[in-house]
This record gives sequence, structure tokens and C-alpha cells, in this order.
Amino acid sequence: MSEVKLTTETRTEFGKGAARRIRRENKVPGVLYGHGTEPVHLTLPGHELLLAVRTPNVLLALDIDGKTELAIPKSITRDPLKGFLEHIDLLLVKRGEKVNVEVPVHTEGELASGGNLLEHVLNALPIEAEATHIPEAVTVSIAGLAAGEQILAKDITLPSGSALSIDGDTVVLQVLAAQAEEAPAEAAEGEAAGAEA
Repeated sequence: MSEVKLTTETRTEFGKGAARRIRRENKVPGVLYGHGTEPVHLTLPGHELLLAVRTPNVLLALDIDGKTELAIPKSITRDPLKGFLEHIDLLLVKRGEKVNVEVPVHTEGELASGGNLLEHVLNALPIEAEATHIPEAVTVSIAGLAAGEQILAKDITLPSGSALSIDGDTVVLQVLAAQAEEAPAEAAEGEAAGAEA
């Protein structure tokens, strides 16, 4: 798991006007909370933070007034049109501490032939893992799966030190039978009727 160091500034101005000023400087307002501490309002470097949060559950080493604190992103607000970061909530974590997170589910391999469809019932798997060893993703083999087959949460191999946070019998992936292609045939019949007229 990657650890990204960011230099932050504490902030004392709040509200929309202050947030707009921070964003104009290519920075992102954020809040750090957890472990029963008072929330700390921060200003984070925009570009570095944007690159960091491309990695799911990235571990951030925040330099706050010369002291380093570890945190993981808990909630990110983005501009709906331009996609830039508007605000971030960060959860304070300690080395060795267990946290509940969701990790993306990646697949490898090909389904059995027949044009069947793979449905991701869950795009991310809820797990409990050490804050400093959160996996970036879990990979599942779908090689040879046929229509009607499923992969349950308990079927997925988790990295050492991680455990499921959901019922093991929860469906994560399932294979749907290919739909019969009726539309092209109906279109052909319609064209034939038009030609006769």
C-alpha cells in the first residue's frame, strides 16, 4: 500500500467564501477527525492530493505544523462538471490499528463462451484491514464461469491481515445468460413489410 506525504496548513477561516479562496489558490479544504480528538481543519495542496486519491484508500502522511499524522480519505466531494476536488474528510489512523474500508474488486480471465454477461453486484468489497496495510484492490478469477454461476464474498482470497466486513454468503459477482437477439429479426421483418407495400 502506498503512503503519500503531504504538507498541510491548519485553517481558521470557514464558510463558502473562505473555501472559494482556498480553491482559487489550487488548494483543497479538508477536515481531519478520529480517535475522539477535536476535528482539525486543514488546507491541502490540490494537485498532490488529486494524484494521491487516485489510489483507493491511500494512506496519507500529513505534516501538520511539523507533526506527522496518518490518515485515510473517508469522504471526497468533487465538482460535478470539472471533477476537481472541492473538499475532503480524513480519518485519523494509527499504525497497527484496524479500519473498515471498501476495496475495489478487479477481475481476470474470460467467461465460458456463449456471450454471457458478468454482473458486478458489488464493485467494492467491505473489509477490515490494518490502516497501514490496506490492499489497493482484490482480484478475482472469472475464468470459465458459465451462466448462473456466482462468486460469493467468502470465495475471494484476501491479503494476509484482512477480513471480510460483510456476510461471507453475499454475492459479489454473477454470470447472467446472454439475451436472445430478437430485435434484429423484428427489424428485418419490418423492412420486408415496407418493401411489399
